[in-house]
Amino acid sequence: MTPAQLSSTVQHVLRGAVGDAAPGRVVVESPPRRGSGDYATGAVLQAARASGNDARRLAGTVADTLAGESGVAGVEVQGPGFLDVTLDADGRAALVRALTGPDHSTPDAPAQDARRWAEATGETPEASLPRTDGSSLFRVQYAHARTRALLRNATDLGLRPGAGAGGHGYGAPAERGLLALLADQRRIAEAGDAGRLARHLSAVADACHAFHEACPPLPRGDEKPGAAHRARLALTEACGTVLAGGLFQLGVTAPAHL
Repeated sequence: MTPAQLSSTVQHVLRGAVGDAAPGRVVVESPPRRGSGDYATGAVLQAARASGNDARRLAGTVADTLAGESGVAGVEVQGPGFLDVTLDADGRAALVRALTGPDHSTPDAPAQDARRWAEATGETPEASLPRTDGSSLFRVQYAHARTRALLRNATDLGLRPGAGAGGHGYGAPAERGLLALLADQRRIAEAGDAGRLARHLSAVADACHAFHEACPPLPRGDEKPGAAHRARLALTEACGTVLAGGLFQLGVTAPAHL
């Protein structure tokens, strides 16, 4: 289940409960310190204020309905009426598939990339140009290139990505942390704030590195390839898609090799 799908579902439930008092737009994002779910929304609070309903009671009604949706493992009411939605294994696998797209790798153009990244972040082109960990641009482009390298290496091993292969539920903290950021990409990109998008891409790059270290997508040593590797490769592919799309929006290239 994608944030857009959940947003539409929450809006539909709220319209059934409070009619025209339902918000015209339901914002769904990763939970900001309000719980352990995959998504969070404060739309119920908006609807409660507009309709004069008790927010906690209305949140309970919406939570009960959402809990029966396909791909949802559970819904909790947090604080005055925030909703935390936890996806099940099928829901997370569907999200990985929805985030994955064609390979949009492009040949790099270092000087142009440094200039456009600087325009988005306020950094100087000179600070963005070096290919070291001190450059946020390099870290993002390297993260994308690493996803493509892992997929090439997987092909050499006869491994193909498979979202949720073997029932893999992406439950490890590093997997869930990365998936939450990837799911947030569309909302942030649509806001039209280049600086915010660049910061988000940097966070995705860091989370992608942490994921690869904690949950290797390829077998190590004498380890045999398994379903978990296929599932992690699918998440790696989704990460590459999201990074390439964000870089493209900023007018920056997404090289497959660095």
